[in-house]
Amino acid sequence: MITVVIASYKYGHLAAHCIESLLSQTRAPARILFVDDGAKDCSHLPALYPSVEYVLRPANLGTVDNFQDMLSRVRTEYVMFIGADNWLRSDAIELLSHATTDILTYDIVVTGELKHEILTRVPGQTTPHWGDLYWDRQAQHHGSMLYRTAFGQRIGYQRRFEDGEHPQEDWNLWDKMLEQNATVASLKEGLLFYRRHRENHLKYQIGEAPAPHKVLEQQDAALAA
Repeated sequence: MITVVIASYKYGHLAAHCIESLLSQTRAPARILFVDDGAKDCSHLPALYPSVEYVLRPANLGTVDNFQDMLSRVRTEYVMFIGADNWLRSDAIELLSHATTDILTYDIVVTGELKHEILTRVPGQTTPHWGDLYWDRQAQHHGSMLYRTAFGQRIGYQRRFEDGEHPQEDWNLWDKMLEQNATVASLKEGLLFYRRHRENHLKYQIGEAPAPHKVLEQQDAALAA
């Protein structure tokens, strides 16, 4: 019923964690597709995880073309994309398998060395959660939403904003699906662990994460709100 596409670019050192989170699900996805978009740091994975299907690109296509190509390979009713630096809760696929709408969203647990940067990026949208941050995404977009494959394929991945660094290709998909009256449901569960780290935020220089005392002040303010 569900294909999971794992997308990697320079995340070869983190990808095994993501793959294992899918292989250890309480209900396995129908298919796992892994794509390395030309970074060439994932050649060790096929021998370790032979049940996963791999696309190891010789050159970088860029996010939009890479995602569009991978979406075209999906044949199951539903699909979701996940970054190879992130991972899923062990019962995520089981819960998502009950989907009946065109889009199914769910909440996110923000973790990683730069997790507190989310407090300034989306102020007031997260709350402390066992040392991490819980991001409520009820009926809202995120890059790993589950969506009906045929519907998504009709629209395709395209650039929403031409800002170069952040193409917002999944926002375009969300916007266009809603414009075409896609049905949306949400699970009040933190199913995705979203790892924020310096490798996936090239705009940051080492040491630019918020100072610890500022983080505590922001957390206190969030709790008091």
